Amino acid sequence: MANTEWHKVAEKDSLPEGRVETVTAGNLPVCLSHFEGKLGAISNRCPHQGGPLGEGQIEGGFVTCPWHGYEYHPHTGQPPEGFDDGVEAYQVETREDGIYVEVPVEEPFRTISDEMIETMVAWGVDTVFGMVGHSNLGVAEAMRLQEAAGNLRFFGVRHEGAAAFAASGYAKATGKPAACFGIAGPGATNMITGMWDARVDRVPMLAMAGQVDTQVLGPGAFQEVDLMAAFAAVTTWRQTVLNNRNAGKLMALALKHAIIKRDVTALIFPNEVQEQPATEGENIYPPDGRLSETDITPPATDIEKSLEMLRAAKLPTIIVGKGAKWHMDAIIQFAETLQIPILTTFKAKGQISDAHPLSAGVLGRSGTPIAATMMGRSDLLIVLGASFSNHTGIADYKTRIQVDTDRMALGKFDPVDLPIWGDIGMTVQAWQSALDGVDNTARDFVPKELAARWERWRTEKQNRAADEAKEGTLTSAYLFHVLSEKAPDDALIAVDVGNNTYSFGRYFECKQQSIIMSGYLGSIGFAFPAAMGAWAAVGEQRKVLAVAGDGGFGQYLGEFTTAVKYGMNITLILLHNDELGKISKEQRAGHWPVWQTSLQNPNFAEYAENCGGRGIRVTKNEDLAAALEAGIASDVPCIVEIMTDALKI
Repeated sequence: MANTEWHKVAEKDSLPEGRVETVTAGNLPVCLSHFEGKLGAISNRCPHQGGPLGEGQIEGGFVTCPWHGYEYHPHTGQPPEGFDDGVEAYQVETREDGIYVEVPVEEPFRTISDEMIETMVAWGVDTVFGMVGHSNLGVAEAMRLQEAAGNLRFFGVRHEGAAAFAASGYAKATGKPAACFGIAGPGATNMITGMWDARVDRVPMLAMAGQVDTQVLGPGAFQEVDLMAAFAAVTTWRQTVLNNRNAGKLMALALKHAIIKRDVTALIFPNEVQEQPATEGENIYPPDGRLSETDITPPATDIEKSLEMLRAAKLPTIIVGKGAKWHMDAIIQFAETLQIPILTTFKAKGQISDAHPLSAGVLGRSGTPIAATMMGRSDLLIVLGASFSNHTGIADYKTRIQVDTDRMALGKFDPVDLPIWGDIGMTVQAWQSALDGVDNTARDFVPKELAARWERWRTEKQNRAADEAKEGTLTSAYLFHVLSEKAPDDALIAVDVGNNTYSFGRYFECKQQSIIMSGYLGSIGFAFPAAMGAWAAVGEQRKVLAVAGDGGFGQYLGEFTTAVKYGMNITLILLHNDELGKISKEQRAGHWPVWQTSLQNPNFAEYAENCGGRGIRVTKNEDLAAALEAGIASDVPCIVEIMTDALKI
C-alpha cells in the first residue's frame, strides 16, 4: 500500500455548495468540490488531454472538464454509466483549522531530464537563460533541482530572444557555453536570432526547447513546429530526445560539438519524454576522455616560411581579430620583441589597450586613422584570428600571413601568401622563441610615430567635441570622450548596432575594457540582453556597461525588469534621438527621402525608476560627466538617458 500524507488545502467553510476549485496537496493538484453537502477530492487531471477539472463546474451531478466536457463524480471520480475513464479520488477531512486531503506520497525518481541536466552541469554549463512554460516543465524541474543544489543559475527572461542573446553574450565574455531555454513553437523560434548571432560570431551555445507530445507530432498540433527543420540552418548539431537509452550521451554530444566547433547546438524535448525514468545507475557523461588539448603546433615548414617572411620584412604589422582574444599576452610580447604595431578588428576592440605604445587602434569603418595609416605603411600583415570582413578592409594588395585554428577560415575570401593552420598561441610562441633577442633598433621609430599619431587623433577628437559642445548639442565625439574618462578601466561593455556603435568604435579609447558585440549578424537589440549574459559571467568582479540607441534598446525594453529582478547592476548608456539614425543616414546617402525611421519613445529614465532601477536623463553637456559617474556607481540597474541629435551621432 502506498504511503500517504494529509495536507491542508483550504480554509474551513471556504467552498460554497455546488462549487469546485483547484487546490494543491503537497505538489499534487486536486479538484476539491462541495456537492450535496459533502466535500470531495479527485485528481485534477482529466485523463483525456489533461484538462484541469477544478476549473470546470458541476452539472447533473458530475464535475465537467472545462476543455472537452468529460464527466466525473465529485466524490468517487467515476464517470457516468457506460464510460470507464475515471480519475482517482482522495479522502477529505474537515478539521478545526481547515480542510485536509490525503494523497499518496510522491516517491522521487530520476528522470531523463535529470540525467541530461546533470551531464550538462558536468560539462561546466552553470548558467541558463530562458522561460519556463507548459511544454518544458520536466526539464525545468531538473534545472530547479540543480539550482537548489548550487550547481546552476537560471535567469528567467521576458522574451526568449533575449535569452539567446544573453547566452551569446556570456559565451563572448568567457569563451564557454551558456544555454538558452524555451518552449515548443514560438518559444523555440524566438531564440533563433540570438542563436544565429552566436553561430556567425563563432561562440559556443546550447539551445534547449520543449516540444509537443510525440503522439500529436506531425498532423499540426497546437504550437507544433518541426524544430529539427527550424534549427537546421542555425546549428552544427541538433537532436530530438526520444527515450532514455542515450539521453545523457546526447547532452554530451551537444556540448562537445558546441565547444569544439565553437558553434550552436540544440536539444529538443517532447513533453512526455521529459518525465520518463532515466536508466539505472548514475549515467552522467562528463567531458573526461572526450576532449583533447587544443594547443596544436603548425607544421614546421610553415613556421620556417613565416620566419623567413618576418626576417625579410621592414615593417611587419599584426592585425588581431576576435579569434586571438585568449592569446593576447603572447601576441603583445611578440610585438614588443619586434617593435611592430598591433591593429585590431572592431570585434577585437579592447584586446590591446589603446594606451599601449604599439597599439594603433581599430581598423576599418569603425576605426581610427592611425590603424589605416599603419596598415598602409606595412609591407607584411600578420593576421591572427580575423575573418577578413569587408567592414575591416584588410588590404588584399599586401603580403599576408594568416593564422587560424579553422582551416576553412584560411584564405576564405581571397588567397593569402601563407595560410597557417594551428593554434595562434603556439604559433606566436614559436616565432617568439626563434626571434627573441633579434635586433629591432631599426624600428625604434614605431612607438614614437604611433604616439605622435595618437596625439594628433586625440587633438582632433577634442576639437570635434569642443565644436559640438559650443552648439549645445550632446553628440558622439564629446559623449565618448567623457565615457572614455569615466568608464572603469576593466569594464565589460556590450554595444549595439547603428550610428552609436560606429561612433563608439571611433571615439572610445579602451584601457583594459573588454567589448562584446553582434559582429557578423549585426543584430539591433543585442546590447542589453548580452550585457545580462556578461553580468552573469563577470558581474561580481567587473562593472558591466551597455551602449545602445533608443531603437535597439526598445526591442528588448522589458528585460530591464529582468535585470532589476536579479540585481544585475548594469549601467545602460542610452542615446535617445527618437530616430533610427543609421537608416536615416543611409536613406540620405542613397538620395532617398527619410521615411519611417522616427520613433515614439517614453522617458527612459522615468521608465527605469518605474521598473525599480535608477534613471538619469542628460540634456546638457555640462551634466554629462556627473551623470555617467553616478550611473556607473549605481548598485542597481541604471539607465543614463542622453538626449542626442540624430544628425550628429
